[in-house]
Amino acid sequence: MNKQSNTYTIIYTIIMVVVVGAALAGTSLLLKPQQQANSDADKMKQILASAHITPSPTDIQADFARYITDSYVVDADGQKIEGKAFDVNVAQEAKLPIADRRMPVYVCSLSAEDVKYILPVYGAGLWGPLWGYIAINSDGKTVYGAYFAHQGETPGLGAEIDKPEFSGQFDGKSLFKDNTFKPIAVVKVGQKPLNGEDYVDAISGGTITSKGVQSMLENCLSGYAVFLKNLSNSTK
Repeated sequence: MNKQSNTYTIIYTIIMVVVVGAALAGTSLLLKPQQQANSDADKMKQILASAHITPSPTDIQADFARYITDSYVVDADGQKIEGKAFDVNVAQEAKLPIADRRMPVYVCSLSAEDVKYILPVYGAGLWGPLWGYIAINSDGKTVYGAYFAHQGETPGLGAEIDKPEFSGQFDGKSLFKDNTFKPIAVVKVGQKPLNGEDYVDAISGGTITSKGVQSMLENCLSGYAVFLKNLSNSTK
């Protein structure tokens, strides 16, 4: 075949596209298990971080198995339902009416007598999604720890939600007042919420991101209200 002809050029191009496409597809398939393992390990690390646990970087899965002694899925009535907590897509569930949600719970045992319940949250910031995990004491009311992350908030402003200076404010805050569920408010420095709920200071210059965190907490944690109340009643 004449290598200078248009037919040769077209055939050669088609063959190269097929070869390169097959190579890329093959590489993707080969790397997918490792990519999934890395993603799972990062998620485990974030869950543990909400309970102030820093896992070994070389064996995150072992530490996760050590501290997360149980996990399950609950509905809006606080009842366990079928499903694996780790596989629940919280981003999708957060968009559903509370009555239709499947909500993960991770049981974290720091010791036999010291148990925390870790709940995932998901919302929207200024430039992209926000997410995190809230660790609750066994009384079902008090926050033990919090972890927040973001996809693309502004460095030095909204991106500060992933810093301990922000998340650390949630430690010791209560989700109930006078036996009524009230998610923690995020307010401007020097201000207080109107309804008497516990609150933390917003990020200076990160108003929209801070409001996103509050909306995320209100939306996601409200689904766990009955579950948390049941925990509280069981410890009385």
